[in-house]
Amino acid sequence: MSQGEEKDKRSLFRPEISDSDIYEAMKEIPGYLDITPGDLKEVYSHAYRHALDRIAGSLRARDLMTRTVYTIRRDTPLRDVAGILASNEISGVPVIDADMRVLGIISEKDFCSHMGDRTAKSLMEVIADCINNQCCFAMTIREKNAEDIMTTPVITVHEDATLRQITTVLAKNNINRVPVVDSQGCLVGIVSRADIVRVSF
Repeated sequence: MSQGEEKDKRSLFRPEISDSDIYEAMKEIPGYLDITPGDLKEVYSHAYRHALDRIAGSLRARDLMTRTVYTIRRDTPLRDVAGILASNEISGVPVIDADMRVLGIISEKDFCSHMGDRTAKSLMEVIADCINNQCCFAMTIREKNAEDIMTTPVITVHEDATLRQITTVLAKNNINRVPVVDSQGCLVGIVSRADIVRVSF
């Protein structure tokens, strides 16, 4: 993502508080307002919440998503998938077909859960087991392809999904990223928790 794209994303989530936000906030405070620092702080608090609620309902996946997405095919060898994740410092990658439709997704968790000891929940557990057992669990999946370990069906969101809807999907499914698709179901981007954090601060 370019610095310009990142700046645009931050500005989308940091709008000026509108007169409408102030008005709605003031309506929530009972009685006559004699503006003191405390009153102003309370008005600001209410106005800021209204602004966030407004943005959470209007900011869309297309505004948040990373458009340059690393993808793989179902027949991509796992050694290549691991290389893509490592060299690009990402923790997951969508699996697509020739028409850019999302077939599945592969994350570090998928590698961990298919490398020898299925009880391993993290990369460090896999490493610890390899050291303790003096063997490499990666041998069990060395000759396999993406389709052998990908998570499917994959959860996606439409490019019109709001920030509120996206955060709900991530939280409900305990996932860190979600592919974004258009009206034809084709991949157009991906939104991660990092993208949301990036525009929030």
